[in-house]
Amino acid sequence: MRSSPQRLSALLLGSALIAGVLGVGTIAAAADPDNASPSSAVAGHTGHTMAVSTQASGDDPDGDGYIPANPQVTGVTPSDVEPPSAYFHEFQANCSVTHTAPDDPIVYPGQPGKSHDHTFMGNTSTNASSTTDSLFGGQTTCKAPGDSSGYWMPSLFKGDTKILPVGPQVIYYKAGVTDYTSVRPFPKGLRYVVGNPMQSAEEFQKHPGFVEGWECGESFKNVDFPQNCPVGSQLNIRMQAPSCWDGKYLDTPDHRSHMAYPGVKAGTNRNVCPSTHPVALPMIEFKMAFPADGDMSQVRLASGRGYSFHYDFFNAWDERTLKAMVDHCIVGGLQCDPRGYDQNQPNRGAVLNADYRLP
Repeated sequence: MRSSPQRLSALLLGSALIAGVLGVGTIAAAADPDNASPSSAVAGHTGHTMAVSTQASGDDPDGDGYIPANPQVTGVTPSDVEPPSAYFHEFQANCSVTHTAPDDPIVYPGQPGKSHDHTFMGNTSTNASSTTDSLFGGQTTCKAPGDSSGYWMPSLFKGDTKILPVGPQVIYYKAGVTDYTSVRPFPKGLRYVVGNPMQSAEEFQKHPGFVEGWECGESFKNVDFPQNCPVGSQLNIRMQAPSCWDGKYLDTPDHRSHMAYPGVKAGTNRNVCPSTHPVALPMIEFKMAFPADGDMSQVRLASGRGYSFHYDFFNAWDERTLKAMVDHCIVGGLQCDPRGYDQNQPNRGAVLNADYRLP
């Protein structure tokens, strides 16, 4: 049975979610006033709220939406250290599209067909019934066989034709905090949603994960789809995920409150995790490219307009492989490819062999 403090937290979060459904603006976790700027270090997002659906599943047998980490990570103080100068601290997890389906094992676990259509990358088996155990060690379209994670986003349509990204898509794993040496690997089974299919255009533009919006040709930073894209060009979007974890839950009912974006610590120029979410994890950044060009007036997402873009992540990396990549590339201050190799610093070597596996 959940302890009293945890039960109180659950009730408070439930009240916040109900307020959101009723249209009352809420912030799921406010910034630490002594640590970060309130504009960026937030776990939730003010405004429209995505529908919350909790149901018993393999990872959540009581169906309350909370999946506790085991073990939990405690005693962490967010680092505000200024590390050695390193312009890059990242690696790529290049993954191709596997399939599409109206499934979402995070928002609608065990409920096939209930979601809008999603385009899946990475693990080839991802469906409404996916769990940590079913994904872990599974087949994947990511270049590194050790990455069996599930990645998905709303499908893109032009009229009634579904437009799928072609080839490996760039999924960055970066340091979202200034002290890149404090970043640690994702816990097995962590999952979350980035963005909100019900967000307004303004909310999308002001979202802390917004990078450059929709782009094609010479048209940049569009909140919605451009009206036209040069023939032969691609439609691109980049969006960053929160990278600060509360250390307690692998998922929460709104699929966001256990995660937060770092913020600038008062009196400094350093990005630091808030004390409510002190554990620095890799910051995922989707960089998607869709082969859509010409007249874009009929382009839409399965979730709606361009500003409804969002994506989901379900961690099922082989733990040794992910730790090796994080330690060498992020903590090591390198700009790595999917093998964990920085071509600008060849003397540092690679993490993975020619088959993208740990040697």
